[in-house]
Amino acid sequence: MGYIQKGREAGATIQVGGNRFGNEGYFVEPTLFTEVTDDMTIAKEEIFGPVTCAMKFKTIEEVVERANNTAYGLAAAIHTTNHTTAVRVSNALEAGTVWINCYNCFFDQVPFGGYKQSGLGRELGEYGLSEYTQVKSVIANLK
Repeated sequence: MGYIQKGREAGATIQVGGNRFGNEGYFVEPTLFTEVTDDMTIAKEEIFGPVTCAMKFKTIEEVVERANNTAYGLAAAIHTTNHTTAVRVSNALEAGTVWINCYNCFFDQVPFGGYKQSGLGRELGEYGLSEYTQVKSVIANLK
């Protein structure tokens, strides 16, 4: 609710949601903000809840630059019918996971983890297993 309040105070428009859901627990309605600028907290920080911002852009280069202009990089999603654009943007985004035409799809074999301040290391897959191992070298002269 603190992020939703910050969005309101900064001048973003709530298109849907924005309220607490229920009387128990920590639940909020799915919330969509528009009229969001890059300098707003709701655009710069990771909000772990059903809260998102819809922001306009004119070029693919602009959207990649803006998306990468953050201290975080856990995950991103691209929704497009153009496969070439999807691959180009996914390669340019500084995020640990990029979903194309889906969201929150996980597979045990595929590593998951963020870039920048969105975490260290990886979970799942072979890369995830390396987090639970420690390599050791033993060298012996047997002469």
